[in-house]
Amino acid sequence: MTSGVDAEFLALPLSTLADAALSTARVSGAQHADLRVHRLVTQSIRIRDGRVEAISNSTDLGLAVRVIVDGTWGFASAAALTPDTAAEVAQRAITVAKTLRALNREKVELADEPRYDNAQWVSAYALDPFTVPTADKVDVLQDYSGRLSAADGVDHVTASVLQVKEQTFYADTAGSSITQQRVRLHPVLEAITVDSASGVFESMRTLAAPAGRGWEYVTGADGIWDWDGELAQIPAWLAEKVKAPTVTAGPTDLVIDPSNLWLTIHESIGHATEYDRAIGYESAYAGTSFATPDKLGTLRYGTPIMHVTGDRTQPHGLATVGYDDEGVAGQRWDLVRAGILVGYQLDRVFAPRLGLDRSNGCSYADSAHHVPIQRMANVSLQPDPDRDTSTAELISRVDDGIYIVGDKSWSIDMQRYNFQFTGQRFFRIRDGKLDGQLRDVAYQATTTDFWGAMEAVGGPSTWQLGGAFNCGKAQPGQVAAVSHGCPSVLVRGVNILNTRNEAGQ
Repeated sequence: MTSGVDAEFLALPLSTLADAALSTARVSGAQHADLRVHRLVTQSIRIRDGRVEAISNSTDLGLAVRVIVDGTWGFASAAALTPDTAAEVAQRAITVAKTLRALNREKVELADEPRYDNAQWVSAYALDPFTVPTADKVDVLQDYSGRLSAADGVDHVTASVLQVKEQTFYADTAGSSITQQRVRLHPVLEAITVDSASGVFESMRTLAAPAGRGWEYVTGADGIWDWDGELAQIPAWLAEKVKAPTVTAGPTDLVIDPSNLWLTIHESIGHATEYDRAIGYESAYAGTSFATPDKLGTLRYGTPIMHVTGDRTQPHGLATVGYDDEGVAGQRWDLVRAGILVGYQLDRVFAPRLGLDRSNGCSYADSAHHVPIQRMANVSLQPDPDRDTSTAELISRVDDGIYIVGDKSWSIDMQRYNFQFTGQRFFRIRDGKLDGQLRDVAYQATTTDFWGAMEAVGGPSTWQLGGAFNCGKAQPGQVAAVSHGCPSVLVRGVNILNTRNEAGQ
């Protein structure tokens, strides 16, 4: 199982760098200063039709210093890890703060946080993927790819795995000193069928979500994902999808699988409850939010069964940490309770502006050379706490509807309000039972109409973590990995679009 932080990272002169940077900042008049050493190791492997198409390896390493001088932020970074460099970077951050002070209209105040002395945290995984020979990883992907390629009707297969190890050291003038390591990866296989006569093609990919796990997840050694079963079924699902009838547009009852719903949660709840977005910080790039602070405690987000949490502690979550990039310990809190907006995702600057004594730990930077900003926690819809309702039971309540599995394309407006989503597989429901696949399906709604039409949520046995490696935000752009857990749900009367007709075909 998980061991400690790699000796290679611990061998860096972390404490010496902190002493040099923080002492320089104090002497130069900073009211607060923090140093962050950030190391990101990445490997990507991609195979097409059984042949290795690309293998890439990268390491990003550097240090960053943030300071507050007279209520104004300053930030600077460098690649070299020497005490002299750390002191010089701290001095540059001080200069930045003093230069910007005349332009600052809002004094920076940080919410208090306890001191964490020599804290260490490592994410939960059994086998570090970076200790597995690359050739062995290629063998696994080629084996999986070969199983799909051998099936009738499969013309092309792609297989890939993205692996990341992230290590950070944080120290600040309040006395905190924190070292962390987390591992995450995302394996994907996709089968493609092509009808050369008609030019029609379709694809079907695996639904294993990216996760904060080790190589055991890819091989199935941990029993979390049934690779053998899914790979055996994909060709038949794909063949059925190609021949499936097109959907009839109009209001439709939906049962939505967690493998699809996580993305709807990400776009319509996760981004909408980021406090910086809600007060306009992202308006020039990725938009604002309809869920503005004046609606806190009153906005009817969905039906009373809707309970959504923000969580930095969820086991194997992509946004799970021991401490965020401001030294705040991971927490779990409510965003939507009984269908009402009750909370936001916050960092140490935004918490006081909302009248809170403490941040809920949502600060993150994807590199030493980027300033930490408020980023998304693992935002999850909770299952039915009283009854373990199965997906099959939800389907049994529908006379005429659609069961949606897997995510695909999506679109949502700049206020996180009007959206449409598609999926991997769409099964028609007739008289409470599945009755073959449909094609060309998208569901469209406003955020509050959609969640306001949620009649039932599945129980704990239906709850799964989905997620994404590449959630983008900010200028300069940063990416963050985030998970979203949810059960299956039953939603009544959602508008279905026929994507083929919408495209004028």
